[in-house]
Amino acid sequence: MDSKESYGMYFEDYTEGALIKHWPGKTITESDNNLFCLLTMNTHPVHSDIEYCKTQKYKKILVVGTLVLSLSVGITVADISGKAIANLEYKSVKHLAPTFIGDTIYVSTKVVNVRESKTERNTGVVTVKSYVRNQDDTLVLTFERIMLVPKKHHI
Repeated sequence: MDSKESYGMYFEDYTEGALIKHWPGKTITESDNNLFCLLTMNTHPVHSDIEYCKTQKYKKILVVGTLVLSLSVGITVADISGKAIANLEYKSVKHLAPTFIGDTIYVSTKVVNVRESKTERNTGVVTVKSYVRNQDDTLVLTFERIMLVPKKHHI
């Protein structure tokens, strides 16, 4: 099987209850956080000003939460949505603990629901829930995603 065929999964490859551990993780650098702040126009000083942060709860720079979400989704693509036709919905995003510069995030994903599409016979709808942990195994983020996925025999 070539790398194109092994990238992502077809509808038939998903099994409800399956747990997928994604690899590798991602260490979040100061540059990652700064660039994301610039790209998204997030100017809150808690993400960029160490002196300001020293007066706040965590006393150090916080990584932008949507960066953690974006990286987490990206980490799952090769295993989960590499063959997806579309991401239909992101829901239940929960930030459970802060992420700091230098933290490494790891993601695992549970297949929550697998069903045939109601409108297109060559596709299915898959719901997954991802769990994002840092290097200390602290759960920092969870989210659900619903995807439209092609069937093997209709490609």
